[in-house]
Amino acid sequence: MAHRKAGGTAKNLRDSQPKYLGTKLYAGEEARPGMVIVRQRGTKITAGQGVKVGKDHTLFATKAGTVSYQTVRKTGFDGQRRLIKQARVK
Repeated sequence: MAHRKAGGTAKNLRDSQPKYLGTKLYAGEEARPGMVIVRQRGTKITAGQGVKVGKDHTLFATKAGTVSYQTVRKTGFDGQRRLIKQARVK
């Protein structure tokens, strides 16, 4: 026989590890080659001049310079225009 009544189980005590996403270098800050500019899920911000995209959509600098962000008009394959954000290193 049980000495005590069975206690309930805890269902909601788990949590995922932080992913540390977001902007790492803001406009006007200096970047060196290889420095991470933005960590993101999907290409919310695209790569411009002096910036490349990693396999997890991370934007990183390919040359030394100042980080800047611009909104660019892009025409899709269907002819529709839309605005996209672009990170650059000049």
